[in-house]
Amino acid sequence: MAVTSTVPLSSREDLSLAYTPGVAKVCEAIAADPALVHRYTWVSHTVAVVTDGSAVLGLGNIGPAAAMPVMEGKAVLFKQFGGVDAVPICLDTQDVDEIVRVVTALAPSFGGINLEDIAAPRCFEVERRLAESLSIPVFHDDQHGTAIVVLAALRNAATLLERKLSDLKVVVNGAGAAGVAVTKMLIAGGVPAADVVVCDSRGIIHGDRPDLTPVKEELAGVTNGNGLCGSIVDALDGADVLIGVSGGQIPEEAVAAMAPRGIVFALANPTPEVHPSVAARHAAVVATGRSDYPNQINNVLAFPGVFRGALDAQATRITEGMKVAAADAIAGVVADELHADAIVPSPLDPRVAPAVAAAVADAARRDGVTR
Repeated sequence: MAVTSTVPLSSREDLSLAYTPGVAKVCEAIAADPALVHRYTWVSHTVAVVTDGSAVLGLGNIGPAAAMPVMEGKAVLFKQFGGVDAVPICLDTQDVDEIVRVVTALAPSFGGINLEDIAAPRCFEVERRLAESLSIPVFHDDQHGTAIVVLAALRNAATLLERKLSDLKVVVNGAGAAGVAVTKMLIAGGVPAADVVVCDSRGIIHGDRPDLTPVKEELAGVTNGNGLCGSIVDALDGADVLIGVSGGQIPEEAVAAMAPRGIVFALANPTPEVHPSVAARHAAVVATGRSDYPNQINNVLAFPGVFRGALDAQATRITEGMKVAAADAIAGVVADELHADAIVPSPLDPRVAPAVAAAVADAARRDGVTR
């Protein structure tokens, strides 16, 4: 990564414009009208990629210094696919109050905040408090990027199998950051909340369990309308869809007990909850989080276009409508090319980010969150 100038600095005149005395005119204009910062500085096309190093990839709590390569890689993807400049920021604290304080203090330098690799449940509070206090988009990609691409993939898988989202019984295995966001996104996208069952390491989440965190209590209040109890094996009996975001292993016999022509998204990386070859023996459509199997559920399909669209519209936040619009746009890119091994575009497909950006910007305007 590097920072380079977009204008020449080859003469005294160039220098006088880029810095003193010319820059003072820009400062005075922004001081008189702070909204001009979006026109005259990099704020309009730059986001901060912020982590505390507590949940990096599958490596766990490895700290801020070791997290930097991932944040740099994320910044490269932002630029390559969305034309968005991004600055990696690794914080040497895992205290919620301190994270919120530091990011809030840094926010005037950026047009958006991409939270990355912050462990659950801390990530939920960090995102909520920042979204409430800042007037720029705040987006925890581990939650919402995953959820957007899952919804896009499920839309296309259902279309391919001539099914409707409203008719599907879905099991989400995992109630961390991604699992919670996926559940909410599927409901927002049209899957009936009562027909979604969420499992964690202790089994099915339901209202009578005494060990639920506040986030899981909220899930229990809106999902699992039939009051199922038991393990992931019990949850999958007769289910149409399995979405794995936990890392735990699921036995083949549980997948075999799913409804015919099922859908399995085994997204744990590098080891899927169900090996794709095993899942394919029982399901009509299989997706993973890996690049060496078909149907990779990859966040790069979402976040560059989401931020590009939000920045283009000068959005003050990311709404559910913007996320659903992003999912619809991703699904639409390959809507005329669907087959069982291609329910989402390739991460390298150049059509994706522009389509997502346009859809997100339009949704921001519809939702009334633009400046």
